[in-house]
Amino acid sequence: MKLKQTSGGSNLSGIAQYNERLILQLIRRSGSLTKAEISRLTQLSAQTASVIINRLLDDELLYKQERRYEIGKVGQPAIPIALNPEGAYSIGVKIGRRGVDLVLINFTGVILQRINHIYDYPDPDFIFPAIKQGISDLIATLSPVQHRRLLGIGIAAPYGLGGWQQEADIPSSITEYWNRLDIKEAVQAHQPYPVWLVNDATAACIASLEFGNPERFNNYLHIFVGTFIGGGIIMNRTLYLGSFNNAGAIGSMPLPSSYAHNEANGPTVQLINCASRYLLNNGFEAHQLDPNLEVELLAEDEAANNSLSRDIFQMWAQQAAAAIAYAVVASASLIDFEGVIIDGLLPARLTKYLTDTVQTEMEKLDIEGLILPKLSAGTIGNDARALGGAFLPFYTNFAPDRSILISSEDNIFQAF
Repeated sequence: MKLKQTSGGSNLSGIAQYNERLILQLIRRSGSLTKAEISRLTQLSAQTASVIINRLLDDELLYKQERRYEIGKVGQPAIPIALNPEGAYSIGVKIGRRGVDLVLINFTGVILQRINHIYDYPDPDFIFPAIKQGISDLIATLSPVQHRRLLGIGIAAPYGLGGWQQEADIPSSITEYWNRLDIKEAVQAHQPYPVWLVNDATAACIASLEFGNPERFNNYLHIFVGTFIGGGIIMNRTLYLGSFNNAGAIGSMPLPSSYAHNEANGPTVQLINCASRYLLNNGFEAHQLDPNLEVELLAEDEAANNSLSRDIFQMWAQQAAAAIAYAVVASASLIDFEGVIIDGLLPARLTKYLTDTVQTEMEKLDIEGLILPKLSAGTIGNDARALGGAFLPFYTNFAPDRSILISSEDNIFQAF
């Protein structure tokens, strides 16, 4: 079982490892493939493809499904090859401004166990002991065999978690605490397993690439409407991070102050202050309503008779959609995106409502010279960030990375 990326120059070992990872990725994105299909897609000889597939079967990363019988076709029926769900395991941790989530996933990305904690503001003195205990509790659910196949821990957290202090209602002492902390080191200090860290919006983008891209976009902007709105960029089905690992950080995009929910102090305002979930929460709380409960009721249409709750959501969605539409069109003027996926801390029904409203608002803008990207409503929701974090160990160990062939550098993000 290959759990650690090797490095070196252009050699047969590097080529073999790249081909292994390429086959695993093809199968992950296709669901299952026959040996003949794998040979055709990879342009490997049938013999070479068969040798690699047999090795991955021996490592129990793949398994054979039932034979595929096709009406009218002569000869032996094909045998599809699929990822073995028990081939590897990973733990994902999402640290947010309103809660921390932990998930245990198998090799196909199915969430097997989850732990959630909600809080008013992110206090490190609570969060890191909770993460340590949560990881221990999740590992305790694994059998000895499964435990040996646990690859590591991926963390998704906002950059500058103590930032936007006023909007997040974070005490100044907590903000200063976060500014001194190294999140990865704080978790790694208590773990024998390798730990990876990625921005939470980037993690949501990773989850969308694997599970939330029904339109099969190759180049798209992913927008996640979290407590604070954020985003990520996929180019050629590969995560693009930019020079400073901050590509797609649309939350900081400046907009005309007319898009702000409240009166702005200057000519511009950031998208964070126009289209984030905290603004919706504030609207509910101003009327002594529980934001999470009201959102769930609206999603189930049980709040149809509560005009106040419905009006609060629709007013927020209208203002948020107008700001998101502006940001999408501005982004499309720089990168010719094929599509935009909008997901967030909302039930799927409400995410679809927001996405449809963004579509309407985009058509009101001056778009001469542009081709608007196709909008798609995400369906992963709150799990996106923890799930994306959990995929980091899988990408590190199993995703194809051309640098294996030419460089000794080990950069996990090239695997996306």
